[in-house]
Amino acid sequence: MEGIMMRNGPCLALAIRKHDGEIIAIRRPWVTFFPERLTRKKWLRGFPVLLETMVNGIKALNISAEYAGGPENETIKPWQLALTLVLSVAFAFLLFVVIPHLLTIGLTWLSLAGDVEGVTFHIWDGLLKFLMFIGYIVAIGQVEDIRRVFQYHGAEHKTIAAYEAGTTPVSPATAAEFSRLHPRCGTTFLLFVLVISILVHTLAVPGFLFAWTSDNSIIKHAVVICFKFFLIIPISTLAYEAIRSAACVKSYIFGSIFRSPGLLLQMLTTRDPDYQQLEVGIVALKEALGDEATVLIETPPYTMQERV
Repeated sequence: MEGIMMRNGPCLALAIRKHDGEIIAIRRPWVTFFPERLTRKKWLRGFPVLLETMVNGIKALNISAEYAGGPENETIKPWQLALTLVLSVAFAFLLFVVIPHLLTIGLTWLSLAGDVEGVTFHIWDGLLKFLMFIGYIVAIGQVEDIRRVFQYHGAEHKTIAAYEAGTTPVSPATAAEFSRLHPRCGTTFLLFVLVISILVHTLAVPGFLFAWTSDNSIIKHAVVICFKFFLIIPISTLAYEAIRSAACVKSYIFGSIFRSPGLLLQMLTTRDPDYQQLEVGIVALKEALGDEATVLIETPPYTMQERV
């Protein structure tokens, strides 16, 4: 809320525009739950990085809400943070796994999709999941506060792009000239998750039901839904490696093929930021890089806040 979070290795930087217009910055360690050798190990790091990003992201969101919301806002307690995380995961699982699965069962009753052991069931399930995902983004994008979040998302991309291009100095004015779309965006990661989930479900679920099934249709579908929950581990791992590989493709043709769908989706999750939002992005970039910055970064006046 009215802020931008950036990560640089073990450091997390958060820049927030307070209700009175002042920009504050918070620099803190990245909260991690796994050994570094795991979060850097290819084909194992995807799910641990996803969990850590969720926790750090929700914590940063709550911190920004405290400062941007005014002095009357109370500090978020640890149990509230944990509850927010659990409810967020439960809501996402309900909306993008359970409901599409139930709707596909309805299509099976209408003879439009096959049984859960077949390929057509999971193709329809994936299509409904994708449509719900797009519909959800479009719907929340109509909310004024979320539109501002999308503007800050665009500001984040523009400032990072200006720095990666070696622009000197990196400032709100120079960052404004760059695209609000970025190939390593989390939106692109979600798109990879959706596509890979269709492939994994199509292969893994029939294989699972070949090894075990139930004559009771309700039990069978309930077990399949639970099985899909645990499949998020290999799916997120594959998606993480896919997005990193896509960002590294040097060929213009193949690079465009890999990156274009994610960039198109970012048209929904980013908006062009205003000058003040770019200022917040520049502060977040400056604090995330610290002494590692290789070009001059011109920031507006801001205040550092000590926070553990």
